Amino acid sequence: MTTSIKIPAPLRKLTGNQAVVETEAETLIDLISDLDKKYPGIKERIYDGKEIRRFINVFVNGEDVRFKDGIKTKITKGSEVSIVPAIAGG
Repeated sequence: MTTSIKIPAPLRKLTGNQAVVETEAETLIDLISDLDKKYPGIKERIYDGKEIRRFINVFVNGEDVRFKDGIKTKITKGSEVSIVPAIAGG
């Protein structure tokens, strides 16, 4: 069983307009690296080399990874990962 990753509209141009892609990664950093192998350029939009970018939220099974283990968060098979750009305004 694989892990489903929901891709937000602003990043879909990198995934060939796919809204959902799959991986078999075991940690979030492995997932990000796998995405970048399949869809070059996506990693730099999500990850700054140390942590998830401030304006990007990542959820694993509905839980914000910032309140888990960050990029070391474990990904189990069958998990659902959502990448959500932050919305700002005022």
